[in-house]
Amino acid sequence: QVQLVESGGGLVQTGGSLRLSCVASGSISSINGLGWYRQTPGKEREMLARFSRGGSENYAASVAGRFTISGDNAKNTVFLQMDRLTPDDTGVYYCNFRQGGTTYWGQGAQVTVSS
Repeated sequence: QVQLVESGGGLVQTGGSLRLSCVASGSISSINGLGWYRQTPGKEREMLARFSRGGSENYAASVAGRFTISGDNAKNTVFLQMDRLTPDDTGVYYCNFRQGGTTYWGQGAQVTVSS
């Protein structure tokens, strides 16, 4: 079992920045495989950024160059630095981890970008 807890969401104006954190606990030994997804009304949950199993960073085209994923292996924590936010970035942000055939999700963090 893996538990994921996000923090750092909130309200920000267009052009502003936020940083999300996700602390993973349980049966996890590395931040590789951890990632961030976003859910917006009427759309499917989309992958934004993640660490591959090999440790490389992968980004969705919609956030590449604006969002940066980073992590602290010692603390099993990943971060999502979000810059130049726009109202289209409004949504619930989820931390995600896949292990074997199981997918784990955090509780979600609301991010609202005002125009």
